[in-house]
Amino acid sequence: MSDLLRAPAELKYAEELDWLESIDDSPKPFAWRLSPKMVRLFVLGAERADGLDREISQKWFGDRSIVERAIVTLASDRGLLLIGDPGTGKSWLAELLAAAISRNSTLVVQGTAGTTEDHIKYSWNVSMVIAKGQSRESMIPSPIMTAMEGGSIGRFEELTRSTSDVQDALISILSEKYISVPELDSDGIVFAKPGFSVIATANSRDRGVNDLSSALKRRFNFVRIPVVTNKKSEAEIVRFRTEELLKRHQIELEVPPTLLDVLLRSFGDLRAAAASAGSDDEKLESALSTAEQIGVLEDAVLHSNFFGDRALSARTLASSLVGSLARREPEDLAILNKYLHGVVEPRSKDEGGDWPEFLDGGRDAIATLS
Repeated sequence: MSDLLRAPAELKYAEELDWLESIDDSPKPFAWRLSPKMVRLFVLGAERADGLDREISQKWFGDRSIVERAIVTLASDRGLLLIGDPGTGKSWLAELLAAAISRNSTLVVQGTAGTTEDHIKYSWNVSMVIAKGQSRESMIPSPIMTAMEGGSIGRFEELTRSTSDVQDALISILSEKYISVPELDSDGIVFAKPGFSVIATANSRDRGVNDLSSALKRRFNFVRIPVVTNKKSEAEIVRFRTEELLKRHQIELEVPPTLLDVLLRSFGDLRAAAASAGSDDEKLESALSTAEQIGVLEDAVLHSNFFGDRALSARTLASSLVGSLARREPEDLAILNKYLHGVVEPRSKDEGGDWPEFLDGGRDAIATLS
């Protein structure tokens, strides 16, 4: 894995998955590698009441009922649609579920305006077709078709960003559980094996891009992933992701709890300001998601390691926050400047701590960008 920029979950947590599979004596649906209980345990981590001989880390932070409903859906005849705001962990949960169930989370189609039916069905190796004609050997199966043939989980990212033609093609796959290949005289139907299912994700902010038809909606169970509002849970997510980052880069740098608190409170303040804003011009373009918090902290950690004194400072954190969130000029800069003067400046006087340095770093960053 050291040669991979980002290892998929089934490789990253291969040891955990192997161990869970070795002790799993519960019934497994279809060709699942783990039972539903073990899938849940892999995703949410082991508790003392589970009585396991080793620690299983928590990998996704959210309500247990969300994970359980997702697992039950995948054991049924319906697809799973994870829907929520950006940065709520939809794709990460989909990857973990596919890794635990199929030990392969890489059968992914990315939904865009350029996604075609070929991306979810099949295409052809042109040189082989010219040399030998159309056959199963010259056919290039899509990730979804590969999942069908292997009885495993296929993933479809950003479903609402794909065109209606692609969505309609997916209806047939989810309903009939086969793909017809009319170019082949014989062996022209690829049937799905037991265990095949599709996990799709959709950004709730993209509902107007290419809205799902009623027919496609009926083929999915909707599981909504809420925005994390609990400060403790959000701190756990940010800390978990930051620790992964430090390990990946082999960086020995401590994130002080006080600075993590400054980051969490800053995002909370900005979210509250966005909620009370009267127009879009008064809101930051950023979704202010947990994922963006992680991005701000990642930027600050790397900057401190490469160009600082290998110690994270409030000034660097403020500079990263402004640089990451100021996407429109001058609107976003004006909003951040108002936040610094209206909230951070009084807080730095009342509470002290890291806030005065955070205020100075934010002001300098805005001055540089203005």
